Amino acid sequence: MDLDLKPAPPPGGFRKLALGTWRAPRDPSAYAALEVRMERALAYLEAYRARTGRRLTVTHLVAKAAADALRRHPETNVLLRWRKPSYREDVGVCVLVVQPAEAGRADLTTATVHRADTLSLGAFVDSMESRISEVRARRDAVIERGKRRSYRIPGILMGLALRLLSFVWYTLNVDLRWVGMPRDPFGSVAVTSLGSLGLERGYVAMVPYTRVPLLLAPGAVRKVPVVEGDTLIPGLQLALTCTWDARVIDVDSVARVLRHIGAALEDPEGTWGAPEEPPRGAASGTGVG
Repeated sequence: MDLDLKPAPPPGGFRKLALGTWRAPRDPSAYAALEVRMERALAYLEAYRARTGRRLTVTHLVAKAAADALRRHPETNVLLRWRKPSYREDVGVCVLVVQPAEAGRADLTTATVHRADTLSLGAFVDSMESRISEVRARRDAVIERGKRRSYRIPGILMGLALRLLSFVWYTLNVDLRWVGMPRDPFGSVAVTSLGSLGLERGYVAMVPYTRVPLLLAPGAVRKVPVVEGDTLIPGLQLALTCTWDARVIDVDSVARVLRHIGAALEDPEGTWGAPEEPPRGAASGTGVG
């Protein structure tokens, strides 16, 4: 025998129910959180809006900082294919968007900006706002066509259909635009704003068929007591939570990504510079929280 083991005491009532209810864990999700001071970020947002007319938001800052972090740490810009990690060349950032109600029912969709690491902050905001406006207004024909097709799939077959689509999209790496499906619709990292819903903290579930191994969820900015020197003062803080696929990303890599994002939020002007004037004719977007 390799391990030195001895029998455990008989399980109690709850433990016996638990043993009968759940199987051995197979989910690769891992979780982390970072607390970020937000005084300088909020001041930067106000100055940026006043100077450029763009509605810069916390979500924009987190998404852009995430793209920059993946460029710095390419081992986190990864896709699982044939049970092996493959590094991505493109850094795509996906933001979850709430669509207005249609027929009494609100819906969720995604807006993705590719090559986000190559864009300036202003160009990234413009690109993301353009995508958000399109999907909110249901003007993205490819996304809307895909949704209509999904409605026709019986619920019992939905899991199989999604796994098959994921296999063709990512494992086989086939471009399906010729049949009306988007190319790489979810990108490298996904950001969902819990703060826009009034939530301070939450951990987002991974969505296996998207093959996105890194999910970020900024919560609401809240007032908290902080210590500066020997003095207790009121401060502003944000909880940034992260869910990642432990099969392809190491915890130390995730820590480096989160530290980069935290540092960018705590010193946005040092990260992206002073706000620039927008190009002539540029319009401000509706924004995300």
